Amino acid sequence: MSVGEFKFLEKTGEELVALVNSAKMENLIKIKDELLVLCDQHLDAKKVVTQIIKAETEIAESVGQKVLDMEEEKQQRERDLESLEEQLRQVTAKGQMADSELQFLKRELESLRNRENELETLQKEVDEDTTEIIPSAVYVAQLYHVITKIKWEYDGPPHIIKGVHYGTDLATPINIDTSGESKSAVSDKLWSFVSTEW
Repeated sequence: MSVGEFKFLEKTGEELVALVNSAKMENLIKIKDELLVLCDQHLDAKKVVTQIIKAETEIAESVGQKVLDMEEEKQQRERDLESLEEQLRQVTAKGQMADSELQFLKRELESLRNRENELETLQKEVDEDTTEIIPSAVYVAQLYHVITKIKWEYDGPPHIIKGVHYGTDLATPINIDTSGESKSAVSDKLWSFVSTEW
């Protein structure tokens, strides 16, 4: 623990002692109950944001894979289309093919064009879904950061709460192992980062 952190904790402790000494017991109980409720809301909000980001990542990966698959299929269809068009030109130029084969190739060509149109429509739908889903998740994460002034790290183990609180004077790292602590203790630690000045 650095000297600055120790002084911050010492000052916070003194302020808490002063608050406890000056407050009535029923007010302290009420404040603690409110803090516990807020801690639960905070943890619920963190879970929701984590789920949103995870879902957004899964959607982005799924959409990306679909786009790659569709692009590969589109390229294959274009190659098939070029091949069929070349065959059609040869058949027309030579004039030796029967009408039934010519009609078959025309139907295949039309089917490929319809499939290409379907792929383009599907591509537009994927693009629209991407522009609707991703920005809303980003907005929620940004709003959460503005409210708490905490930037969370989501790549750690589930029982470790990590992040950085950007207070008015300094940025304070957060690293709390929740596996051996009660919700109340975790709540107290998290609330110690939030300024009481409004």
